[in-house]
Amino acid sequence: MQQVRDEQAVAAYVERFGDVLTDAGMPRLASRIFAALLADDDGRMTAAELTETLEVSPAAVSGAVRYLTHVGMIGKERERGSRRDVYVVRAEAWHDAIMSRDRVMNEIMRSMARGVEAVGGPETSAGRRLQLSVDFIDFITRRLGDLQEEWSERRAKLMAD
Repeated sequence: MQQVRDEQAVAAYVERFGDVLTDAGMPRLASRIFAALLADDDGRMTAAELTETLEVSPAAVSGAVRYLTHVGMIGKERERGSRRDVYVVRAEAWHDAIMSRDRVMNEIMRSMARGVEAVGGPETSAGRRLQLSVDFIDFITRRLGDLQEEWSERRAKLMAD
């Protein structure tokens, strides 16, 4: 027997999960929009639907969806024969967001590595601190590559089941 969707429970979930994402560093409204899209049956909502669902202004929705699109958590599609945009949660939203952070972390690592020499090399206190940071990020990005391969295999298995 299929469970009935409880819209009040969904709204409460969107707020709670939005709070979790906000605590993790995502902007507040972007968090709520992402949670709303995840909880939506088809994962697709227009700006007007988001405005109504979350009881916020259209301008606020515009800025938040711009952020979510930029970080790869959602996509934007045009409804066929319409001028309205539809925002769609990506099936691989978490994967894409984490992998895009991997590219950012590589740039941060390269920049810090240049800083090691600028502060007098790894023999100085600042140089040791910077080098330790470089080594940590290098370790994490290598592990992310391994995890990406493992996830691809696991995802294929999950999708086949």
